[in-house]
Amino acid sequence: MTKIRSTTVIAIKHNGEVAIGADGQATMGNTVAKSNVKKIRKLQDGKIVTGFAGSTADAFTLLERFDEKLNSYGANMKRSAIELAKDWRMDRYLRKLEAMLIVANKDEILILSGTGDVLEPDNDIAAIGSGSMYAQAAAISLKKHAQNLSAEEMVKESLHVAADICIYTNHNINVEKI
Repeated sequence: MTKIRSTTVIAIKHNGEVAIGADGQATMGNTVAKSNVKKIRKLQDGKIVTGFAGSTADAFTLLERFDEKLNSYGANMKRSAIELAKDWRMDRYLRKLEAMLIVANKDEILILSGTGDVLEPDNDIAAIGSGSMYAQAAAISLKKHAQNLSAEEMVKESLHVAADICIYTNHNINVEKI
């Protein structure tokens, strides 16, 4: 059975602003299954924004668990991410999930990997999914050479670059900022 997959997500912190965005494409094997998937979710009354890549059902399972951790730990994003990562490594069911998350608040960005890792990215840029390296390369260049752009503008442009190169990324972009 072919799994439905989702693709490129990027978050950038720049000049005191955090923005996270994703394309809208989901593929089933080598076919576009849907072109306008919403991969960005707000949690904790919009104080935390998340994006997912990988199997959609698996990502929603992780998002639900992460939201539970946020509720348990007073919306402390880093502590909640670490506690979810512990569960992810220990729980037989969670270990089989094929998804990654980017979580962000006004102060920081974290990547929660499929192996149960919590990563604080360099350069205040986090990217996951099929086109992540294209989007990340564009974001690094934009932060270095186009500092007048907002984080939101950098996210959009980085995703457009990825969509021009990666066949699993499209131009239906959704961006949220904190």
